[in-house]
Amino acid sequence: MSNLKKIKYILSRHDKIYLLILLFMSIFLSFIETVGISAIMPFITVATNPVQITQNIYFRNIYNFLGFDKEMHFVIAFGFLLIVFYIFRAVYNILYTYMLNKFAYGRYNLFTSRLFDTYVHLPYQNFVQRNSSQFTKAIINEAGNLSSYIQSLLSMLSEVFTIVLLYSILLVIDWKMTLVLTLVLGLKILFITKILSKRIKAQGEKRSESQSKFYKILNETFGNFKIVKFIQNEKKILNEFLTASTQFTRSNIVNATLQQLPRNILETVGFSSLIAIVIFILIKYEDASKVLPIISMYALALYRMLPAINKILSSYNGMLFMSKALNIVYDELRYIPPKEGDQNINFKSEIVLNNISFEYIASKPVLNGITLSIKKGEKIAFIGKSGGGKSTLVDLIIGLYRPNKGEIHVDGILLDDKNIRSWRSKIGYIPQSIYLFDGTVKDNVAFGYELDDSKVIKCLKKANIYDFLSQKDGIDTRVGEGGIQLSGGQKQRIGIARALYNDPEILVLDEATSALDNDTESKIMDEIYEVSNDKTLIIIAHRLSTIEGCERKIRLDKGKICD
Repeated sequence: MSNLKKIKYILSRHDKIYLLILLFMSIFLSFIETVGISAIMPFITVATNPVQITQNIYFRNIYNFLGFDKEMHFVIAFGFLLIVFYIFRAVYNILYTYMLNKFAYGRYNLFTSRLFDTYVHLPYQNFVQRNSSQFTKAIINEAGNLSSYIQSLLSMLSEVFTIVLLYSILLVIDWKMTLVLTLVLGLKILFITKILSKRIKAQGEKRSESQSKFYKILNETFGNFKIVKFIQNEKKILNEFLTASTQFTRSNIVNATLQQLPRNILETVGFSSLIAIVIFILIKYEDASKVLPIISMYALALYRMLPAINKILSSYNGMLFMSKALNIVYDELRYIPPKEGDQNINFKSEIVLNNISFEYIASKPVLNGITLSIKKGEKIAFIGKSGGGKSTLVDLIIGLYRPNKGEIHVDGILLDDKNIRSWRSKIGYIPQSIYLFDGTVKDNVAFGYELDDSKVIKCLKKANIYDFLSQKDGIDTRVGEGGIQLSGGQKQRIGIARALYNDPEILVLDEATSALDNDTESKIMDEIYEVSNDKTLIIIAHRLSTIEGCERKIRLDKGKICD
């Protein structure tokens, strides 16, 4: 698929209309630029030789129509009109530049929002198969790079229109000399494009690859900082980081240097050509005063065209350098997550799993032919060796995964995309590792929901941690990144409060106390049994001591239920 089609796919309908308006504004701007330059030649003509006002039919008609009585008055009025026109041109240029940048860089908000929306709606199974650094890089960097890509594209189109109009005027003035100039500049442009384009695109690929490594190393290091300190491999990690950082820097240096080459080459060739044109005209026309307007016109046209050509080449090369960003964002947004409906599902009787099978990798089942039922209000535990399929089975029950074979029914209703959101809203999940972000206790407990201080306090009391927090700043106590300012047991209790915040009907513990000491684990489990008195409780555990309060214990081994 072409890059333009990818951009068309990414942009919204409103953006396409805005883009069309910018296109017409760009054409009008090119017309203004052309008029501004082409008006110089007749002005110099009448200023240096006022007799032309009466000799030239066009000047004479305007002179008589407006009722001028002196030629100098006509020249002054002409000059004043040009000044007003150039002021208008400057204001319009500023307006166009603002709207251009507003559109190009304003798309960053659109791209980041759509990327984030895509990621948060990814099926859990798809999400865990990706590295989170890819998501971070796409949102923070590639969305911005794509905005720069679009800005370069629009800038290039604007300059193309200007060059076409100016070139047309030069053809009218002297088509032979203009064609010679075209041949000289055209060959240089083709040479520059041929030599530089492949190198710049290659540097763009290297930039993206090194930036991916950059984010991956950052995530791995900061996510395992305690291990980094323990094994004391800071030097090795730093070397890896420096390698990625150096490659990223080198790519940008090479690109920035290559971007400047066209300007230097074109200015040298262009102004050399202008000098040659002046010499040619002076030889062709003996009276220099007669050809001064023509020389001025070529000088002004080249003065405007050379930067325009350079901007086109610079924009084109910038697009090549950022083209990887377009491909990345397009590939990410092309994925359309399955639509999840808001159909309500009630849980008043039981959950039934019928012949459930699941595999992460084809032909390697993790679960095979699982059939069981869970009654409402039941306390049930899944036990067994690591890798036996306990966590996967529970992830299927709570709707994070979808079975490859078999069905899950809740009160006789098939669990599917239409009602999965309603089903998940009935579940409170307590993982083995509680993640707390750097904020207050209340923000962590109410994460994802509307904040209600009274509900937060109620949940903290149920989790038996409110009294401890009251000795500090209460629900405004800051926990530090990852809950670093709290003990393991305190973090777990806040995790319990978070799970209870939406008053779920089902409470799921995924080895939630396995990292705690026996005494703390025993206390927390007693509290969990107490708060789940009116709820269905599903526990994944290794220690049998944690599931003594469960009515049913199901052992899984190699993806099957053991009798």
